Amino acid sequence: MIGMVLAAGAGRRLRPYTDTLPKALVPVDGDTTILDISLRNLAEVGLTDVVIVVGYCASAVEVRQADLESKYGVKITLVHNDKAEEWNNAYSMWLAREYFTQGVLMVNGDTVHPVSVEKTLLDKRGPGILIAVDTVKELADEEMKTVLNPATGGLARITKLMDPAEAYGEYIGATLIEASAAADLASALQATWEHDTDQYYEDGYQELVNRGGMVAVAPIGKVDWVEVDNHDDLEKARLIAKTY
Repeated sequence: MIGMVLAAGAGRRLRPYTDTLPKALVPVDGDTTILDISLRNLAEVGLTDVVIVVGYCASAVEVRQADLESKYGVKITLVHNDKAEEWNNAYSMWLAREYFTQGVLMVNGDTVHPVSVEKTLLDKRGPGILIAVDTVKELADEEMKTVLNPATGGLARITKLMDPAEAYGEYIGATLIEASAAADLASALQATWEHDTDQYYEDGYQELVNRGGMVAVAPIGKVDWVEVDNHDDLEKARLIAKTY
């Protein structure tokens, strides 16, 4: 199994930090960036081969690649998304599809969370796809919300467009993909971005479920984490990153 980070996004709501950097390289604890935390977590659970999907300001990751490899004891492979500023991340994830066959623990490049999330996914791994869900946090409109299938206990719906009161919890941007699910997931992602290039990769998960596929859910418990979309999120990230 390998690690993967989706780090192609521009993060326009974080300007001026992202004028010359992708969102994943915004510092959250001194010189420690969101990407640093992602790589540190993956290395701590033994995933030292890491694929990073880059796009916006990819050169900023390229020039740091050797230092990041040395600092965290990882080997980094970069996958380039030349549509990162035009298309959404269903396409980004699909571009890395050849690596799914190795088994992947994938994390979003804009999420600050402790290594307990990776450990939870690895502890609860099964035959297909497993997503990390926060069932504790109070939800609002912006979160990527989930609903479970009462018959299977797996994912039934995943979308932001849902009444928070109906949701089981929030998907936090971390997924474990077993090799056995690689082909089905790649196909679902391709159908998703070909239908609408503005779709999220979570819409690809929904497509997979709609086709009869299984996406299992792993609650992460009470965990301090944040998806860094704007300056308020960044301030929260700077507070909680110091506690990891």
